[in-house]
Amino acid sequence: MRALVYGLAVAGESTVRALLRHGADVIVGDDVVTPQRRALADSLGVELLEAPGVEQLDDVMSHCDLVSPSPGVPETHRVIADAQRAGVEIVSEIELAYRWEQARPGGPRPMLAVTGTDGKTTTTLMTVEVLRAAGLSTVDAGNTLTPLVDAIESDHDAFVVECTSFRLAWTPSFRPDAGVWLNLAEDHLNWHRSMGTYADAKARIWTNQRADDASIGFTGSTPVMERLDAAPGRHLTFGDGGDYRQVGGELVGPSGTIASVSSMRRSLPHDITNALAASALVMETNLAGPEAIQEALARFVGPPHRLEHVGRWNGVDWYNDSKATTPHAAAVAINAFDRIVLVAGGKDKQVDLAEMAVDRERVKVLVAVGDTRDSVAAVFHGVETVRITEKFDDGIRLAAELAQPGDTLLLSPGCASLDQFGSFEERGDRFRQLARELNDSTGGC
Repeated sequence: MRALVYGLAVAGESTVRALLRHGADVIVGDDVVTPQRRALADSLGVELLEAPGVEQLDDVMSHCDLVSPSPGVPETHRVIADAQRAGVEIVSEIELAYRWEQARPGGPRPMLAVTGTDGKTTTTLMTVEVLRAAGLSTVDAGNTLTPLVDAIESDHDAFVVECTSFRLAWTPSFRPDAGVWLNLAEDHLNWHRSMGTYADAKARIWTNQRADDASIGFTGSTPVMERLDAAPGRHLTFGDGGDYRQVGGELVGPSGTIASVSSMRRSLPHDITNALAASALVMETNLAGPEAIQEALARFVGPPHRLEHVGRWNGVDWYNDSKATTPHAAAVAINAFDRIVLVAGGKDKQVDLAEMAVDRERVKVLVAVGDTRDSVAAVFHGVETVRITEKFDDGIRLAAELAQPGDTLLLSPGCASLDQFGSFEERGDRFRQLARELNDSTGGC
């Protein structure tokens, strides 16, 4: 088999190594070839093409059996169009991993999958925590530090796969034993051709399932519920009125009480929704029960940069929600608090920002920053105090000056970080640093 891997970042490198382990003849392409990537290709013993032209790419395609694009290669990229025109199969790394796992001598191990515009990482990690509490060896894979092609090489009992639309778009056969779709909101329109192809990619989490697999959708998302109607697996729901839901102070499922909300280490509204999704994944596959769920929820605090409590100074709680890179994610965070001093804005992703201001009455002060500062201020019209500044650091300082005891100072940008930072992690780290510097200088406690 001859394969073209396009893009030689983290996922691309793992895909190349995995294909080589499976005896494939691999060639690599990339739009930008750095000295580090050239050295990596040399060490792997593969040819590396830099931004191949039309004739060169056509020649490569004529000798390829499959193309595996890295997640950063959009569906509008010419390598995708060329592969489709040449009739060459396009597969993501999770598709390759799934195929190899199906051929495993001891038989395939369970795969649970999580997709959605927001909340994927938290729900994935929560599910991993539950499985470990049940005594299973598992790992979060896919859109994480561990590509699935690497994860399947380890001696695990099951896998929890965080599935972006970038990976799901190219999955002709990937079939999770249980797949949960959390939500759908406008995002990644610089990668997908339209919201339609974005939703189609997400829906592939269910497309190949069998009748006894679990297709799990969120009752609070109309687009998700519409797609669930066509899913071939067993239809399960979570959220208000769902099969998995909150009743009073309890999380309940089809078999009864799962856990008490009061036993959760953190129980903000999105924590409860994520816990219901994770519960459905593990219970519908019989991998874990209420006891393991209770144990996991009692210690789970969530990943960094997602409503991360940085500290409390002078009666003000500081929360780092830098991972909220969409209006939908910011809206979820805003809905969790009252009396908010909100810092929002960043790189313009060409999406409608209005959704983040649905609960604007919870926002006492808005500090709009970054490239989208004027647009963010516009959607929060009616907020009593609004400040606009370009620089992120200046915005945090303004927010600190305006916050009063009893307020929540919340960084939930609703936009990407790439106007001033290399990643949302870098932005969140800077927020933490400023929080401590500013409060140390004022003697806050």
